[in-house]
Amino acid sequence: MIVLALDTSGPSAGVALLRDGQLCYEATVVNRLTHSVNLIPMVEEGLRCAGVTMPEVDLLAAVVGPGSFTGVRIAVAAVQAMAYALDKPCVAVNALEALALGVAESPRVVCPIRDARVQQVYGAAFLHGERLMDDAALKVAEYLRVIEPMGEQFLFVGDGVAPCRQVIVETLGSRAFFAPPHLNLLKPGAAALIAGSDRAVHLAPDDLKPLYLRQPQAEREREKQHG
Repeated sequence: MIVLALDTSGPSAGVALLRDGQLCYEATVVNRLTHSVNLIPMVEEGLRCAGVTMPEVDLLAAVVGPGSFTGVRIAVAAVQAMAYALDKPCVAVNALEALALGVAESPRVVCPIRDARVQQVYGAAFLHGERLMDDAALKVAEYLRVIEPMGEQFLFVGDGVAPCRQVIVETLGSRAFFAPPHLNLLKPGAAALIAGSDRAVHLAPDDLKPLYLRQPQAEREREKQHG
């Protein structure tokens, strides 16, 4: 089985190809171009380098969030369009699960966090690959209060680490550990592995939806103006 996974949910754009459980292509870019400009050329390059044609792809996956509202929609729309054209199923990949999978197996509680702006994070917690909490959009201090009883040591990963690091250290002290900076970008290869696993749920293109933990800012502002 060949899986094509796309990610535009955060600061980086990523493409990965998985063939029979083995990663045969992975690319992540961070540059001044928008994800909408980067993504399709990356897909074309990935297929060419892996020696795969689009009709050979069996399964298409998109990282559906939580993450950037605009970014998430780019990968979702691209995967929907390709799935329609190829008549192939889709998989929705959770960004926090992919971030957690991107770090090595750890005895610590793995805490993937994404920057949700306005002093909030999208966060979850995992131990030995098992969830300890559902995804949530929380103030940083509140998120730390939720996870603190879950273990003695915590490993933080994701683009939420940089803006929140000082608060994390002030709150947890020596109990807080941080993944190397290069792992804070979601790895599309991890998304492809999740999509290709036995636990993945195959969806029709219409059923592939972004995962939003809160309303987009434009909607929040509109509701505020109209009471």
